[in-house]
Amino acid sequence: MSLPPMDDDRDFEHSPLSGSFSRGGETVDVEIYRDAGTQDPWQLVVVDLSSGRPTAWAQTFATDQEAYAAFTAMVEADGMAPFTGVAPPLRH
Repeated sequence: MSLPPMDDDRDFEHSPLSGSFSRGGETVDVEIYRDAGTQDPWQLVVVDLSSGRPTAWAQTFATDQEAYAAFTAMVEADGMAPFTGVAPPLRH
């Protein structure tokens, strides 16, 4: 998984909730991570697999479950377009 540019000497702990997520033919990588060996808050980045474009949350999360819930809430509200830039087809 790719992460935003950071210090090369830092190690990260990835949540087991991280991984690929697909809906409507679009797939993204959900990356939930924090500094390894710490109790730091979790960070959330979603990467569009077709373009490599990351979408990072400005806020951090107390648990990895809260981070994943924030991601899924956005998908339920707005679909995959905020991450992929692909608008869903119009329904008449």
